[in-house]
Amino acid sequence: MDLSGIVAAAKAPPPPPGASYVIEVDAKGLEAVVALSMKHPVVLELNSPRAEATEMSLALTELANEAQGAYLLARVDVDAEPQVAAALGIQAVPAVIAVVAGQLAPLWQGTRNKADAKEYLDQLLQVAAANGVLGRAEPASIDAEAAPDPRFAAADAALAAGDFDAAVVEFDKLLNNAPNDAEAKAGRVQAALLARVTKLDPTQVLAAALASEQDVEAQLAAADVELSTGAAELAFARLIQLIRVSAGEDRERTRLRLLELFEIVGGADPAVLKARRDLTSALF
Repeated sequence: MDLSGIVAAAKAPPPPPGASYVIEVDAKGLEAVVALSMKHPVVLELNSPRAEATEMSLALTELANEAQGAYLLARVDVDAEPQVAAALGIQAVPAVIAVVAGQLAPLWQGTRNKADAKEYLDQLLQVAAANGVLGRAEPASIDAEAAPDPRFAAADAALAAGDFDAAVVEFDKLLNNAPNDAEAKAGRVQAALLARVTKLDPTQVLAAALASEQDVEAQLAAADVELSTGAAELAFARLIQLIRVSAGEDRERTRLRLLELFEIVGGADPAVLKARRDLTSALF
C-alpha cells in the first residue's frame, strides 16, 4: 500500500480563493475530460433545461467547489450535445456518472438534494482513494475578488512543506482561540492522520495488529492505515471491536480516535452512519 499519493495531495498548494471546479463539456472535449480521471475523479452531470433540475445543478456546483478539487464536475447539456448522451447510453436526464481511472460508473438518475448527492460523492472519493486516484483537479476558473483566509496560512505552508506535525501545531493554535471552528477542526484531524501514517510501514502495521488483537497501539495504527487507503469500513470495525474488549483509558482513547476518523470521512457517509450505530451498541 503506497501512501505517497495521500502525502502528495496534502502537500499540494491550497486551492486559490474563489476557485471553481465546474466546466461545460461538449462532444469534442469529452475524451480529454475522461482522460483527466486518471489523475483525479471526474463527475459528469448530463442535464437539460427541460429537466427542470436547476436546484440539483446548483447543489452539485456548491459541492464541487466545497471539495476544492477533490474531483472535477463536468456538465453536459444533452440538448446541445445529444451525441454525448448517446455515447454514454443515457436515455433520460438528469443523470450523474462518475469516472475514475477511465472507468465509468453511474451514480444516479433523476434529481437528488444536496445531502443525498454528497453521500454519493463521498463514496466516490473513497473508491478513488482505494484505487490510488488521489490527485486534485485544477481550477476551471478563479474569482479574482475572493480573498484568502489568512488564518490558515501557517498551517497550509506546513502542509505544503510536508511537515504534518507542524501543521497540527498550527491548527491547535487556531483551535485554542476558536474551539468551535469547524474548518480548523477538520484540518487538524486530517493533518494528525497524515503525521501518523507517514511514519508507518503499512505491511508491518497490519501484521502487528493481526498478531495482537488487543494491543491498543497496534490497532490504532492499523485503523489509520486502513482509513488512509480507502478502507474506512474496516478501520471503523477494527476500533469498534477494540472498544468492546477494552476498558478505562484504552477504551476512551479508542473512542476519541474513532470520532476523529468519522470527521475525516464525513458525518453523512453511510459507513460513518452505520459505525455510529455500532459504536452506540458497543458502548452500551
